[in-house]
Amino acid sequence: MSDKPEQLPVVTAEAKLADAGTAPTPDEPKSTRILREITTGSAAISVLAVVLALVIGGILIAVTDARVQATAGYFFSRPTDLLQAIGDSVGGAYSALFQGAIYNFRRPGFADGIKPLTETLTFATPLIAAGLGVALAFRVGLFNIGGRGQMLVAAAASGWVAFSFDLPFFIHMIVALIAGLVAGAVWGGVVGLLKARTGAHEVIVTIMLNYVAFYLISFLLRTPGALQAPGSNNPKTPGMKDTAVFPDLLGSGYNLHAGFIFAIAATVFVWYLLNRSSLGFKFRAVGENPNAARVAGINVNRIWITAMAMSGALIGLAGVSQVLGTVTTGFSSGIDAGIGFDAITVALLGRSRPVGVFIAGVLFGAFKAGGFSMQAAQGVPVDIVLVVQSLIVLFIAAPPLVRAVFRLPTPGVRKAPRAKKAVA
Repeated sequence: MSDKPEQLPVVTAEAKLADAGTAPTPDEPKSTRILREITTGSAAISVLAVVLALVIGGILIAVTDARVQATAGYFFSRPTDLLQAIGDSVGGAYSALFQGAIYNFRRPGFADGIKPLTETLTFATPLIAAGLGVALAFRVGLFNIGGRGQMLVAAAASGWVAFSFDLPFFIHMIVALIAGLVAGAVWGGVVGLLKARTGAHEVIVTIMLNYVAFYLISFLLRTPGALQAPGSNNPKTPGMKDTAVFPDLLGSGYNLHAGFIFAIAATVFVWYLLNRSSLGFKFRAVGENPNAARVAGINVNRIWITAMAMSGALIGLAGVSQVLGTVTTGFSSGIDAGIGFDAITVALLGRSRPVGVFIAGVLFGAFKAGGFSMQAAQGVPVDIVLVVQSLIVLFIAAPPLVRAVFRLPTPGVRKAPRAKKAVA
């Protein structure tokens, strides 16, 4: 049977609106219809989920502040003191978060002031790559939570090439990069193969492979002649050779490296794959309904294997960027730094769309970069940032709650026009 996708009937925008119960009517202004579509869309829900999480985070910051607690004791005699304390606490915390993640106005010169933004992009680089891998699996109807294992094996393969071989600059970097991508693809492809051949659930398999990868890499890091640095008793690799390390994008004064360029390229690739290629059409068809896709002549088992392999390669890129861009002096079994699980949050916030994942990755990179500044400047525990991230996931998973808080209309429901009063 031919692998060429069937020609689907053309569905107009008007038909889509009619199916959703929001077809335009003559008595509804066009501006009102556009506004309703914007406020009920998934992008609006994502933005409002972030806003709501920041508001609740501000409440937690105020409640745990010692000065706020002290002024609350005499609120009825001097209420303005409490309000000022709350403003100073929340405003100072989020101001420090901004200055640690975007731009620090206290530093002299633009070059020093913009350094926090480069730190944000550095933190965002592996989050974007891993988030794209998780999002790609989501679009095929698969739940890839094996990011930790795929990052570890990719980091091990890439790092081994980076410190074991003597190759010319750029060639060494590309070979190490390819080794990491292949290792991540193989580790992810195993999940797709087991699902296709045996029906094993990808969630269970990826969880188990996370443990397999962790203990395997831990063993290799303690084995002389494998990954362990020669003459060392610590479970750590040697430093990466300079010919394999990602070059700095803005000079030695900044940590931003060429891995960010690869993250941008990966975003463009995934966007083109899903929206402009025949393979992407098959991915989306299988994700919507694998049974219907099978009837249409699509080899669903092959799509599962291919999608998980590509997902593993993208997550492997996150591991490579850690080894060749951030931890170039050698790495241990904690090289994944929880990025494999944070990628699930990034993919959810980005609605599994490449551009959305990219923006979500930058946002979470800003949280990571600014969280430390917030803790150092205001004494706010960095755990508050983790609470905000968790709340974002909660609100993303509960759109009706966000709509109820902001009093947004429900998708597919249009308010009936008011009846005109009869003129006597």
